[in-house]
Amino acid sequence: MATPSKKTSTPSPQASKRALPRDPSSEVPSKRKNPAPQLPLVQSSGPFVEGSIVRISMENFLTYDICEVSPGPHLNMIIGANGTGKSSIVCAICLGLAGKPAFMGRADKVGFFVKRGCSRGMVEIELFRASGNLVITREIDVAKNQSFWFINKKSTTQKVVEEQVAALNIQVGNLCQFLPQDKVGEFAKLSKIELLEATEKSIGPPEMHRYHCELKNFREKEKQLETSCKEKTEYLQKMVQRNERYKQDVERFYERKRHLDLIEMLEAKRPWVEYENVRQEYEEVKLVRDRVKEEVRKLKEGQIPITRRIEEMENERHNLEARIKEKATDIKEASQKCKQKQDVIERKDKHIEEIQQALTVKQNEELDRQRRISNTRKMIEDLQNELKTTENCENLQPQIDAITNDLRRIQDEKALCEGEIIDKRRERETLEKEKKSVDDHIVRFDNLMNQKEDKLRQRFRDTYDAVLWLRSNRDKFKQRVCEPIMLTINMKDNKNAKYIENHIPSNDLRAFVFESQEDMEVFLKEVRDNKKLRVNAVIAPKSSYADKAPSRSLNELKQYGFFSYLRELFDAPDPVMSYLCCQYHIHEVPVGTEKTRERIERYINIPKMIHLGAVYTSLTEDRKMRAHYQLISQKQVTVIQETRLKQIYTAEEKYVVKTSFYSNKIISSNTSLKVAQFLTVTVDLEQRRHLEEQLKEISRKLQAVDSRLIALRETSKHLEHKDNELRQKKKELLERKTKKRQLEQKISSKLGSLKLMEQDTCNLEEEERKASTKIKEINVQKAKLVTELTNLIKICTSLHIQKVDLILQNTTVISEKNKLESDYMAASSQLRLTEQHFIELDENRQRLLQKCKELMKRARQVCNLGAEQTLPQEYQTVFQDLPNTLDEIDALLTEERSRASCFTGLNPTIVQEYTKREEEIEQLTEELKGKKVELDQYRENISQVKERWLNPLKELVEKINEKFSNFFSSMQCAGEVDLHTENEEDYDKYGIRIRVKFRSSTQLHELTPHHQSGGERSVSTMLYLMALQELNRCPFRVVDEINQGMDPINERRVFEMVVNTACKENTSQYFFITPKLLQNLPYSEKMTVLFVYNGPHMLEPNRWNLKAFQRRRRRITFTQPS
Repeated sequence: MATPSKKTSTPSPQASKRALPRDPSSEVPSKRKNPAPQLPLVQSSGPFVEGSIVRISMENFLTYDICEVSPGPHLNMIIGANGTGKSSIVCAICLGLAGKPAFMGRADKVGFFVKRGCSRGMVEIELFRASGNLVITREIDVAKNQSFWFINKKSTTQKVVEEQVAALNIQVGNLCQFLPQDKVGEFAKLSKIELLEATEKSIGPPEMHRYHCELKNFREKEKQLETSCKEKTEYLQKMVQRNERYKQDVERFYERKRHLDLIEMLEAKRPWVEYENVRQEYEEVKLVRDRVKEEVRKLKEGQIPITRRIEEMENERHNLEARIKEKATDIKEASQKCKQKQDVIERKDKHIEEIQQALTVKQNEELDRQRRISNTRKMIEDLQNELKTTENCENLQPQIDAITNDLRRIQDEKALCEGEIIDKRRERETLEKEKKSVDDHIVRFDNLMNQKEDKLRQRFRDTYDAVLWLRSNRDKFKQRVCEPIMLTINMKDNKNAKYIENHIPSNDLRAFVFESQEDMEVFLKEVRDNKKLRVNAVIAPKSSYADKAPSRSLNELKQYGFFSYLRELFDAPDPVMSYLCCQYHIHEVPVGTEKTRERIERYINIPKMIHLGAVYTSLTEDRKMRAHYQLISQKQVTVIQETRLKQIYTAEEKYVVKTSFYSNKIISSNTSLKVAQFLTVTVDLEQRRHLEEQLKEISRKLQAVDSRLIALRETSKHLEHKDNELRQKKKELLERKTKKRQLEQKISSKLGSLKLMEQDTCNLEEEERKASTKIKEINVQKAKLVTELTNLIKICTSLHIQKVDLILQNTTVISEKNKLESDYMAASSQLRLTEQHFIELDENRQRLLQKCKELMKRARQVCNLGAEQTLPQEYQTVFQDLPNTLDEIDALLTEERSRASCFTGLNPTIVQEYTKREEEIEQLTEELKGKKVELDQYRENISQVKERWLNPLKELVEKINEKFSNFFSSMQCAGEVDLHTENEEDYDKYGIRIRVKFRSSTQLHELTPHHQSGGERSVSTMLYLMALQELNRCPFRVVDEINQGMDPINERRVFEMVVNTACKENTSQYFFITPKLLQNLPYSEKMTVLFVYNGPHMLEPNRWNLKAFQRRRRRITFTQPS
């Protein structure tokens, strides 16, 4: 039974106070067949909003026989245990206001909502209207699954009801307004677009959703118009271009037409001749196919008896196998029983064995006790004899003191030795660390060398392969052989590598340097001739040029900005350095700085640039490699004139000075330096040699330390041995000193042990008698078990014989079935071959039939005939004069086409296409103009509607966000609502995005069905609905059991917010359904609490009288003793 009540304080819901009913007559519902939940009416405490629910009446609806509910104008709390009928009230609201049954998520047919066993049901909703309340009645017929509608007791249609409901802005299909129990989880699944649409319908002005729909339609039509205009414009351009191309062909067409008339008639007759030939072939194939079809029928009829017999055999086999399985089950059960009996017998045997072992143990213990008593007595006698013979010990203390002093001295020596060993170990660890550091430095040098080799391998693979061969075969050469120059050169500063690479050609940089001509020939024969490697080789001069002095001292050149000769910029083996000095004069080429270049004066107003007698009026395009050629006439270049150097380098350029062969004048050229590629990796060979010497010294020290450690360990071992000897002597003296006292103690101990052993006796005869009795009892039980086991074995053997007999029968049936199947397969094979032949013939027939149809169709198309038209007389007359065979027709066609071939490139349809295209061009031009006008109108409409829709929507979302954020802030969480879109022009992509965070350590995340927990989604959903509450223009909102996934803290906070929000003035009606509430929650005077009770002992509806209950309660209160 359900009782609405007003909350006047904050006790638990079970102790809430009930309000007096408004109308006593409404307290008694109609008679019910069975007790069911009942909701008496309650007085409203505030004004109703237009469209609010004043009364809900149900008859034979779900759990109710007859029930009437009168909710309050503000927050209505419907509370009751699960299954009492809370959600039935929600279903009544939905269905009574023309909602679809499927929206409830319970059933898709309205008949399922009628109480079981009843043929009709009724829901009546009374809605508040200032002009007069609206009463909507829905009667449900279960048999027809049909509803009958009434407004104010007058029959009407569902469409009229829907219009009336919509006029009051009631949307039972909108989850923002109506959230039933089975749809709570779907709110979080709403997309941003769906949420925006639901919000617009729920709280937006009536025209907002209409404007949005108009914008989407306008935008869609705008896109279609833009695409249409673009396509028509492109098509129009193509049409105009095509007509221009065909204009001359049209003019020539009429000259060619008379040559094509005869060809047209021949081509018209040819398909008819082809059709007739194929039709005759079709008739022949059809006759053969019918004969084969009859043969297939006979073969199929012959297979029917075999198939029937195989099925009978299969059924018999299944029966036999079932019986075999039954026998196997029986055998398994009998075997298990045998195994159980055997296990019991084995346990009995084991029990007997344990009794015998226990008796044996006691016998052995008694024998052992007697033996130990005898041994103890003998030991006591020996100890007493030894004690008699033991003399008084002499004074041994001086000897013990002397040994103690020796031990102390050896301990001191051992300590000194151990200390020195520790020092040597530390020294060794230090040396090993130094050795590892030096090894690492050497590895780094080797890695730099490997980088140079990698560059060689990547650029000159053959040279790299030759280097590997040389390192493996140095023993084949008599004198020194140097690897390629680029590997042996080591720059002192890699910044200067560009000078060397620009001075020495790459062919020589990758050349091997030999001191002997014979060695070079051996190398080239092996590498070039045998291995087919492309390598270069040079011979160093016999007399070394490596230390040859330059013609001018470097100090003289420093005034011009020169800081070094090329030779001093790098290190190299003596043969390499000698070859480079001899060949490239690196000891004579100075390297300058930017100061050098500035001091080189350029010739002014040079009309032309001359190089070796040729005149150049332009420079190369590559600026980095451009060569500048200058004529030195009256004004000489100061640096070049004074130094008389042939080649010099500045910071970024190379200068070469030559004398003209023809005019005997000096010509200088300057070239920009290329960036270094090979010599940028610098390896300090001197430092590497120093590190190798340091490594040898460390190894020598390590060896000395190891030798000293070995000697110290030997000394320590000798001292340890001497220490052990002295300790043994001291131990023997101490034992001699205490021997007499020990003997007396041992004798006393042995006498005590002997007394205890003599007292611990055992009666072996009694133990043997008990063991024999137990064994006899067990043997009697074993005999009974063996008899039972024998009977079980006989049963098992009988079952095995029966199973073997069934298996033999099954084998016979399978053999007969296999023979029948073999015969059936042979007949099936013959049938398949015949059917395949039939299919091939039928396919050939179908192909010919299709070909006939195609030829007929083509022939009619050529003659422009319809499906039912006959060949016109004019064609028949012409065809009589034309050839009747394909060969003759083709020959005549070839002749006529040859005559018409003089007019190549012409087409019979050119004139028609040309004329048609002209008309299309004119029509397209007009259509395109109209489309553009229409497009401009749509764009103007979009601009106007967008302004009327978007600005109010943004303001609305801002208000929702403000309230939503405030609600979350009050819970120490964060949440926001914003209007989301990726493209401002895509109005169908606009949506409302809800982002929340429940922990301070996380970021705001969009509300989705997957990211948040169920409780978090429930809280977010509830707070969003509350944010809509004050903005809502809908008359009421229903939320069913949304608090079930919340934790107690969030549930309490959300409840407080619901009470504060829904109980404000001028807010819409609110229905909150829940099966339970927390204790000590805050309540409001404007709340209405409806309790739903249910059970077999409920009071009959005609006996329900709230005033009578209250009077009885007052009498009980007054009569109670104080």
